[in-house]
Amino acid sequence: MRLRAIAHSRTGDKGDTANVSLIAFDPAEYSRLEAQVTAERVRDHFAGIVTGGVVRYALPQLGTLNFVMRGALGGGVTRSLALDAHGKGLSALLLDLEIPDAEG
Repeated sequence: MRLRAIAHSRTGDKGDTANVSLIAFDPAEYSRLEAQVTAERVRDHFAGIVTGGVVRYALPQLGTLNFVMRGALGGGVTRSLALDAHGKGLSALLLDLEIPDAEG
């Protein structure tokens, strides 16, 4: 299943760094997100887009994982030639990440 089935996302950007939060619709799904969506998986998922490191911050009280991705915006929003390479585009791409469904 894709993450969008159990979570939504919010994003922000500053310079060449993107900040992407993954928020469980249902707090009961948070532990599943925490187990399946690691910094390494996110880095692999964004291969070719993110050129720097990815750090994950867990916020269990909010049912949220926050990912800080360096080198994610083609040099920065104002320098990039890509159309909407920031914010909404990155959150939509994260929500396409596949994880096992509840039975798998």
